[in-house]
This record gives sequence, C-alpha cells and structure tokens, in this order.
Amino acid sequence: MLTRIDPDKLAPDPDFVSRRGPAVDPARFTAQALRERFAREGGQTQSQPEWVEQGGDGALLHPERRLRPAAVLIGLVERPHGTQLLLTRRSEHLPDHAGQISFPGGRIEASDEGPVAAALREAHEEIGLDPRRVEVLGTLPVYRTISGYEVTPVVAAIDPAAVLHADPLEVEEFFEVPLSFLMDGANHQRRLVQRGAERRTVYVMEYRGPRRYLIWGATAAMLRNLYRFVLAEPCGAEGAAPTPDGSLQSRP
Repeated sequence: MLTRIDPDKLAPDPDFVSRRGPAVDPARFTAQALRERFAREGGQTQSQPEWVEQGGDGALLHPERRLRPAAVLIGLVERPHGTQLLLTRRSEHLPDHAGQISFPGGRIEASDEGPVAAALREAHEEIGLDPRRVEVLGTLPVYRTISGYEVTPVVAAIDPAAVLHADPLEVEEFFEVPLSFLMDGANHQRRLVQRGAERRTVYVMEYRGPRRYLIWGATAAMLRNLYRFVLAEPCGAEGAAPTPDGSLQSRP
C-alpha cells in the first residue's frame, strides 16, 4: 500500500537552491517555438537525454511487477495574456491520489494506438476535450512512478475556443496556470522524502491563483523536465543530485 505523503511537511533539499535555473524567455514556449523544438528532435525526445533531472519517483513499490504504460496530456492554451497550462484537480473520492493536481491522463488501454491516442482519450473522458481541438507537438521522455506506471507526457496545443466540462467522478475542477510561472526556476522547489534508509526527492511548485494549488510529485517532475527541455541546457551542478529514478547520489 502506498503511504500518503504531505508535501507541506517535507524538508527542502538544500542542494537544489543552486540548481533551480533562470526564467525562460516566453518566446521559447509558444506553440510555434515548441513545434520547432520538437521538430528538431523528430517529434519525440531520447529516452533519457542529459537535461532530464529526474526520470522517476524512486524505488518501485512493487518492483516484481511489470511497469504499466500510461500517458498524460500537457496541454498548452495560448491566451492574449500569455500561454497557459491546463491542469486538473482529482476528485476527493478517488482511491488513489485523491485531491491532487495532475494532468489529464491515465492508463494506456489495448484499444489505444499508443500514448498519444491514450492521452487524448483520457482528456476527452475527464474534461470533455474534443481531440479535434488539439494539436500534438511531441512527447517527452517517459516518467516512472513509484506505483509502477511508465508515463509518456504528450505535449500539445489546445484551441483556446475548446469547450470543457469535468467528469465529477474523476475531476473536481480544471484550471489554467501561466506557463511563464512554471517555466521560471525561481518557482521550483525540491523536497526530501526520508523513510528509513530510503531517501528520495519530490518536486513542488506552489501556485496561488483563485486558490492555492500545490503541484507536486510526478506532475511537478514532468513539468521540471519540460522546463529543462525548453531551456535546452544540461542540468549539471555540484553536490548531491537525483539519479534518473529520483533517489539521491553524490557527484564525484
């Protein structure tokens, strides 16, 4: 059973302060800029390029089980006041990750023709997003969750005129966050999870809009990877750093 974590009670990772990074020029994360960036990568990135800071939550809860494929939609909406990121808050009645901030998405079913199809289907089921209102720009490297999912983040541009409605069984609400806020390293945090001999890290991004939204865990980690992708620079730094699975190791 996965023990629930309260990110507000986690200690900050002191080694992350010097690693946060700068704010990204908004011109680099418009739909057109990302379209060109993914085109240079052939539409998808390498499995684990050098700019990926964390490729997973850490040690798997059930390492003996086969990883289950999943996909999420990182949906960008270009508004007159800037590019926004579409997020959801999961229903409080769900058995897993209740009330947490997440991307639309879920498990890849046998009927899906890959991660893109799964992300679009899930977004349609959860928030009523018409796939015809979506332009897929590319995919980021997979992210492995502690619960045993291998998640493909699908980055896409959403038509600002798209009409959405949440499925109350799955989604409490959907909302937009300025991408400029999320693409500014000053707004990124990394906190420590210590359980016995296990020590791993989680990313946290606290956004205060109409209410307080605490984006953390796999969702924040995938956003951090999007940030590094847009920034297009290696993540090298001194001191302790997470391995691709999220655990810590010291740099030589």
